[in-house]
Amino acid sequence: MSPRISLAIDNCFAAKRWTAPAEWAAVIGDLGVTRVEASADTECDPLYAPAEVLRDWVAEVRAVTARTGVRVVNLYSGHGTYATLGLAHPDVRVRDHILDRWLLPMTRMAGELGAGLGFFTHAFSLSTLEDPARYAAAVADLHQRLAAVAVAGASHGVVVGVEQMYTPHQIPWTVSGAENLLRTVQHLAGKPFYLTIDTGHQSGQRKFLRPTRDTLERAVRGDAQARNDLWVGTGEATRLLRQPPAGISPSDQVRQLDTLMDASPHLFASDADGDPYHWLERLGCHAPIIHLQQTDGRRSAHLPFSPEHNRTGIIRPRQVLAAIARSYAAPADAGLPPRCAEIHLTLELFSATADRPADIIDRYRQTVEYWRQFVPTDGLTLDQLLALPEPTHA
Repeated sequence: MSPRISLAIDNCFAAKRWTAPAEWAAVIGDLGVTRVEASADTECDPLYAPAEVLRDWVAEVRAVTARTGVRVVNLYSGHGTYATLGLAHPDVRVRDHILDRWLLPMTRMAGELGAGLGFFTHAFSLSTLEDPARYAAAVADLHQRLAAVAVAGASHGVVVGVEQMYTPHQIPWTVSGAENLLRTVQHLAGKPFYLTIDTGHQSGQRKFLRPTRDTLERAVRGDAQARNDLWVGTGEATRLLRQPPAGISPSDQVRQLDTLMDASPHLFASDADGDPYHWLERLGCHAPIIHLQQTDGRRSAHLPFSPEHNRTGIIRPRQVLAAIARSYAAPADAGLPPRCAEIHLTLELFSATADRPADIIDRYRQTVEYWRQFVPTDGLTLDQLLALPEPTHA
């Protein structure tokens, strides 16, 4: 199987600037892209807009598509729902509100547009993360709610999925955790549930590696800076490492730290979890949306693919495509959702409040020109793209 690949643009850059569908569609169409991921921040968020306004917005998008050919292929959550605990809030009333008043309405809107839906609308507080029993219950509840979204998506003909993140309080943030989430939600729902992979969301995992016993031994016997550089998980473990009780021996300190870390495996990543190409190779075939940003691997700043940032960036289009191809070449896993027949490589560049509109457009123009060397025509198969000659100016 070789999926069809298309280039899309997340219109998050248009928030508070080009806010009407006709406005952002004109900007994106002028860049040579006809496929749009519509961010809820561009005035289509059910938490802020009344139902009748959203109905008008859908009608306006349809009219713009008929007139220009620029169409919404996916809806996506924005900063409003990302900024809160949302679907993992300790108060069930909030969880119900996010599910019933945001996720399900957005799923219906996506169905009306013939689009998909991607989102990230949850986070766990530290008090939840550091209580293993409470955390397990919260994750189980989250899985049930994501399953409800999968069922709703299937009923509306919508491909739905959650975005991968890069810190313990926002799951899935490891490859194994993402696989488990997809497998569990599909089992609960009886319907497929997918993943969004972001090429900059591997910038945090290596801050949360579990230290080896030897590393711990050296740290507890060494200086304060060595101890402060280690991640040992919970606040209790951190206090034991940095401010051990008087009279404790280094060996007892290490044993107690190991016991505390053993109790919270969900707080640790592996080195490979910090590699964007590892994510693409393992799960690219289950990611109908792949967010593209340039990154140096140390931060997720959603930088453009400009000559300046490409010099220090680690995201290379040919390598991205090859890693996705390897995911399709691997043996299928029946417990995971069916492999995607189509993938939207979606440019997601962030803009600052003080950025000038013309500068925002220039960054996108450079980015589109760069990626069009590798995806010159939307809808070509991955095999066809990889068979193209290597661009001479990439």
